[in-house]
Amino acid sequence: MEGELTRQTWFVERTRAPWRGFQLWLLTFPTTLVMSLVTSALSALSFGVGILLVPPAVRAARRQLDVNRRLIGEWTGHHIERPYLPVPAADRGASDKVSCFQRYMADPATWRDLAWMAADPFVALFTVALPATMILYGFWGWNLTLWAGEAIGILGWTEFYGFIAVDVDYSDSQASKVGTAVLGTMFIVVGFLIGPKMLDVYGRWGRSLLGPTEKSELALRVQHLTETRSDAVDASAAELRRIERDLHDGAQARLVAMGMTLGAIEHLLDKDPDKARLLLAETRASSTKALAELRDLVRGIHPPVLADRGIGDAVRALALDHPLPVEVTVELPGRPEPPVESAVYFAISEMLTNTAKHARAQRVWVDLVHRDGTLKATVTDDGQGGASFEGGTGLRGIERRIGSFDGVLALNSPPGGPTIVTLEVPCAIPSSPHP
Repeated sequence: MEGELTRQTWFVERTRAPWRGFQLWLLTFPTTLVMSLVTSALSALSFGVGILLVPPAVRAARRQLDVNRRLIGEWTGHHIERPYLPVPAADRGASDKVSCFQRYMADPATWRDLAWMAADPFVALFTVALPATMILYGFWGWNLTLWAGEAIGILGWTEFYGFIAVDVDYSDSQASKVGTAVLGTMFIVVGFLIGPKMLDVYGRWGRSLLGPTEKSELALRVQHLTETRSDAVDASAAELRRIERDLHDGAQARLVAMGMTLGAIEHLLDKDPDKARLLLAETRASSTKALAELRDLVRGIHPPVLADRGIGDAVRALALDHPLPVEVTVELPGRPEPPVESAVYFAISEMLTNTAKHARAQRVWVDLVHRDGTLKATVTDDGQGGASFEGGTGLRGIERRIGSFDGVLALNSPPGGPTIVTLEVPCAIPSSPHP
């Protein structure tokens, strides 16, 4: 069965690659139009108006090249990050327009984009467009063999298919027909065989110019760290406000009420002992509730099972308390660092809460694995689907939480389900058994 699937994958890959490559070549036409827009804006610099025209033209080019990056990444397997340095939004003031223009012109990615747009039609023609062209040319050879060659001979025309002359004598020459068919078949076979390789070559070419330079990588890294640090500070402040609110409205209120009740008991001990005993019983009940609230609060800050047993058993404990049947699979060689462990635990907890509230599911599956230096957690449910980052389900909060550790969150939730939420956090786990 595995060998059959491998053969099917091999066949599908080579059947699909030439036509995907041809579509990538077709993208050179809108890219060329955008390049003409940018070059026209640059040529207008001699009149001064180019300062106003260049930024929108460059933004249009970047939007088009974002499409190229996405399709190249999906179809060639070479993921290309956006390389652009952060540019502040242009304001209405003239100084801001000039500053925006200068920032665009100082960004190396702008000129690399121009180089890409100028060279890509030729590079694409001899890489990704070549397999489909060969296949179509091969079918044209068969077309000549079957009927078009005779038509050309009747009209008195002369056409060469490769090195074979298609003329008035073609219909009487079986050797020419066989040669045309064989040559056409060779073009078709070679076109399908080289399709994946040409996609790979084109993907490397795209990554070389459309990807970030060392300078832009450093700037983007600084920007990402600034954003994640800000998110982490905001999340910590929000968590402190939640703890303060829970203490103020919960345990603190009960303790204040207990103090007032104990003061009343002091006055009733001699006058009305029975009433004092009743109040003491109420105070004991209040102290029990206050203790339970404090334990819940501490558990929300850092669950004891997480500290004692690790994230695997902590997620299993979450599954036991979940209203739906939850199947948990854990494949971890040891325990990650405590901050990462805590962030992933609370992210899974939030995802399970979302499933209970919004998914209308019957079952839930949680998979927690560590491979290639990445801790990966996947929560899948068989619910109604349709989840999104804008749906108010807290996914943005999860994304910000794991973003502090360079983590990423992916959502796949088509209408009708299933919903699959996957988070990945880079981390090293020492190879040791669970404690």
